[in-house]
Amino acid sequence: MSHQTGIKANDALKKFFSKCKDGKIRLFKVAIEEEQLVLKDHHNEKHKWEKDYDKYVAALVEENQPCYILFRLDEKNSLGYEWLLISWCPDTSPIRQKMLYASTKATLKQEFGSSQIKDELHGTVLSDITLEGYKRHKKSVAAPAPLSMREEELQEIKKTEVNTDISISTKQQTLSGVEFPLTQTATQAIEDMIRGSYDYLQFRIDIPKETIHLVCAENISLQKLPSKIPSDAARYHLYKFKHTHEGDYNESMVFIYSMPGYNLTVKERMLYSSCKNPLTNSIANLGLDITKKIEIDSGSELTEQFLYEELHPTNSLHRPKFAKPKGPPGRGPKRMTKNQ
Repeated sequence: MSHQTGIKANDALKKFFSKCKDGKIRLFKVAIEEEQLVLKDHHNEKHKWEKDYDKYVAALVEENQPCYILFRLDEKNSLGYEWLLISWCPDTSPIRQKMLYASTKATLKQEFGSSQIKDELHGTVLSDITLEGYKRHKKSVAAPAPLSMREEELQEIKKTEVNTDISISTKQQTLSGVEFPLTQTATQAIEDMIRGSYDYLQFRIDIPKETIHLVCAENISLQKLPSKIPSDAARYHLYKFKHTHEGDYNESMVFIYSMPGYNLTVKERMLYSSCKNPLTNSIANLGLDITKKIEIDSGSELTEQFLYEELHPTNSLHRPKFAKPKGPPGRGPKRMTKNQ
């Protein structure tokens, strides 16, 4: 899961943000230097946006150095001119630089004003961010997603099927499970987690009301996580597992489904099992990417080593040879006989 770096715009860039939206500035370049977002270059409007784009954008980028370019379009919305955010991250730049710029982009958008950024363009080679590259990007975004043969068949079925009434006991049944809606509090907690307010959420199913409720939202250490797993009730959990892998810092979102054996009713076990996949889909639709889904019986399983191995399983390259079974005991040495 991506995470923000804490890098902020310096005072000079913040002042530039406040005055660059008057319609005179056409584009400007931002880079990361000394753990700050800094203004590197800018150009005023000379012509229509397409001509200025072709003239200035390619000239601002460096071959091996990532940067951001904010380009002002000619269209306006209720807040003013609309802007295009170009993220230049060449393949030849170091991996740490790529990660740093990818993790800081959300902060740049927030400080500039996300509502005024109409579109985003990512480039790894120069042809990605040329005017033709931007036009290809817009055409690709506007095109409908390609459908597989199976999806086309389902689409035709939906067009011709006859709607029927469904009883209350089956109104939310689907082939992939039972979808119970999240309460407003639960939805808000997930959105807060996306913003970094929490690293642990717990949910339960209200069976009579057929809804999913928030139990708690906290910031806890990995050592306290096992104590949050009930031993007498099923629960869903979201935990941000912070760790390092191959020298890089990671924050992985883990979805945990805890079911304490068979001391619960059959109905409760079936509902929690059936609601699991629709719930994770709802969480993903809210914008929270789940890295790994885990099922456990008790909290004692949630150790650092267990979570690490679930996220980064070890691939064994050594395959033991097949051991030839021994013959029956007491057979004695082999004897060679000659044909008479």
